[in-house]
Amino acid sequence: MFEFKLPDLGEGIHEGEILKWYVAEGDTIEEDAPLVEIETDKAAVTIPAPKGGQVARLNGNVGDVVNVGDVVAVIAAEGEAAPAAKQPAEAEPAEKEPSAKEPAPAAAAGQGAPAPSAPRGQGPIPAAPATRRLARELGVDINRVPPTGPGGRVTAEDVQRFAAQGAPAAPSAAQAEAAAPSEEQAEAQYAAHAASAIPFLDLEPLPEFEQWGPVEREKLRSIRRKVAHKMVTSMVLVPHVAHMDEADVTDLEAFRQAEKERRGANGPKLTLLPFIIKAVTAGLKQAPAFNASLDPFREEIVYKKYYHIGVAVDSGRGLIVPVVRNTDCKSIAEIARDVADLATRAREGKAAVEELRGGTFTITNVGPLGGTAMIPTINYPEVAILGMGRVQEKPVVRDGEIVIRKMLPLTLAFDHRIADGADAARFVTEMIHQLSSPSQLLLEA
Repeated sequence: MFEFKLPDLGEGIHEGEILKWYVAEGDTIEEDAPLVEIETDKAAVTIPAPKGGQVARLNGNVGDVVNVGDVVAVIAAEGEAAPAAKQPAEAEPAEKEPSAKEPAPAAAAGQGAPAPSAPRGQGPIPAAPATRRLARELGVDINRVPPTGPGGRVTAEDVQRFAAQGAPAAPSAAQAEAAAPSEEQAEAQYAAHAASAIPFLDLEPLPEFEQWGPVEREKLRSIRRKVAHKMVTSMVLVPHVAHMDEADVTDLEAFRQAEKERRGANGPKLTLLPFIIKAVTAGLKQAPAFNASLDPFREEIVYKKYYHIGVAVDSGRGLIVPVVRNTDCKSIAEIARDVADLATRAREGKAAVEELRGGTFTITNVGPLGGTAMIPTINYPEVAILGMGRVQEKPVVRDGEIVIRKMLPLTLAFDHRIADGADAARFVTEMIHQLSSPSQLLLEA
């Protein structure tokens, strides 16, 4: 019997939800034929069968969540009998309970204070930046320090006490770099640190709404759960500020429509978004603070020298942000093709995990659905996001006269820790300058 375990689906992905089985128990499947469709918190992935044979058992129904490493299917070779269903273990106790005659570990050690411990697992270590700096100066691995602060927080006294005990030194720089956390682990660590710094955050369970009337409950899973966690992380950890303005896109819209007709059905779908992406890229070159990330542990601003623009897509299952890469090196037509391809595959759940990672700035557009303005939430660990509203004809003053122009509302939400209002104003002003003049924008292509 061949036990097929759920493989690693990408960095930071530990589980997935079963969307669809392509076979049933008893069916015969060929090697590399579609076996199961799994939806992670980033995208839907169709997993092929690694081996041909008869499907002896499928572990899980549609809607179940399975972890990486779990056996999801058992495939029998020709001539093998299907295994019997596993019975729950009866004789094995879950864990041996310490008897009254056996001394507890702490008592056996004979020490009142905790002894130096082995490194903890992958869980985040809550500690203030000053405490982390102290640990580095004393050569102490903060992951080995027993915490005594509230919520499991490591204090400066803990570090000093641990250093005085002659604890093992912190790992070398090469080891530390090799053990650097992934993007998801870094988010979890930062969130845990923030939570330990907010002692008054004491959430109570929701009331039983059924006492007032009928309700329907749906499990928060996959992409929607990831969106929920990401938004809370961003809003709790990042001080949001919003700068709003309007861009006159009258000339740009006339140029876009004429170019759309000239290219016909053979050309890429020339929406307003590729022009916005190009204008954003030009603005980021003038204001590099918005193409950065803030590292709260090292207390550094990381300026990115590449331009990968994420585009928020409503997939029907939750918000997905595929990334258009190297927008500074692509023409507007090339960006238009990339946007159309990525958006289509994201809605169909076919976007690869790597196509949803590595963005430096995000754009979200509610204009096609309506709405005159919005204040978007930053896509952490990025530091800024641009929200677009609906293009509307409005009366504006030009050269002392009231004229009708097509105006695009823009909102830049940004992290106030790395930029100020003046920086946002300069960034948006540069964008507006690009969008108001198609010839100027085309020079950036």
